[in-house]
Amino acid sequence: MSSLREIASAFLRLGFTAFGGPAAHVALMERELVDKRRWLTREELVELYGAASLIPGPNSTELAIHIGYRRAGAAGLLVAGACFILPGALLTALLAWAYLRFGALPAASSLLAGLQPAVMGVVAAAVARLGRTALRGAPEIAVGIGAALAGALGVQELWVLLGAGLLLAAVPLARSRARLMLAPLAAAAAPGAGGLFLVFLKIGSVLYGSGYVLIAFLRTELVAGRGWLTERQLLDAVAAGQVTPGPVSSTSTFVGYLLGGPGGAAAATLGMFLPAFLFVAVSAPLLAVMRRSAVAAAFLRGVNAASIGLVAAVLVELGQAALAWPPAWIILALSAALAFFTRAEPTLLLAGGALAGLLLRH
Repeated sequence: MSSLREIASAFLRLGFTAFGGPAAHVALMERELVDKRRWLTREELVELYGAASLIPGPNSTELAIHIGYRRAGAAGLLVAGACFILPGALLTALLAWAYLRFGALPAASSLLAGLQPAVMGVVAAAVARLGRTALRGAPEIAVGIGAALAGALGVQELWVLLGAGLLLAAVPLARSRARLMLAPLAAAAAPGAGGLFLVFLKIGSVLYGSGYVLIAFLRTELVAGRGWLTERQLLDAVAAGQVTPGPVSSTSTFVGYLLGGPGGAAAATLGMFLPAFLFVAVSAPLLAVMRRSAVAAAFLRGVNAASIGLVAAVLVELGQAALAWPPAWIILALSAALAFFTRAEPTLLLAGGALAGLLLRH
């Protein structure tokens, strides 16, 4: 078991270097926590990611919280989650301050132009490694391919995961004749610390899916619903969440700062991430119980296989925008090759991609 200091050190490091969104964060955790520290196996990492994908909230943050719980119980849950979230939130708040002072994020588009294809390369390498663990038989391979296709076609992630789990659970369910049962907050009318907390608590409690889904939620709640932000401000907030490390949901920190200063940033961040801690605290103890049931274990295998397929589908989503720039293909190929065939640090690959974007994008 790890000490809380070790957990804090590992997740602070990830929090400061985990660029690129949830799929990239999984790849970075695989390299740092599976390969280097050997805190868990690839199979355990995939299982925890599948479990995180079944509950609302930012998946990579919930994965960090799950790992902290597995290493050191409730205290590890709090330390891992807080240390993974805090660096990105602080850096995003700093960007929000600069945005209010100078009126723009001029380097964001160039950074993203190089960062996104580098993320695709790192994710592709992680999918290849994790897929060898999760897709161990023909049923799992079929489920993974089906999930990737469904994700690319825009099918909601929760239904893909539940469908995959139930599909693989059907055989042991039929054999044992067991039965597997799977069993809105009001927002404030004006932007203050309390109102921001409630709005982001609502979003964090019901958010499923990728960062693109987060954008849709934010637009509905903050632009169309309340008129607190303009379309331009929303896009700048999302860009800030993408170019800073850690969870993309730190976009909430940027929005909170714009609307309520440091207090608003703290309230929005707390509201966004508090449900993740609560959902993991409730669901994590159930995993050991589920593994002891043949039906539930088969369900988890289906979820795990589907989660790998959905991560693969992220590459399609990223590629639609990231690969329109010709040098992006070179950045993608180099990042994927170095991530898969060498021990190159993923964070260095992402930094190299971002630097290439700054130097080459005009």
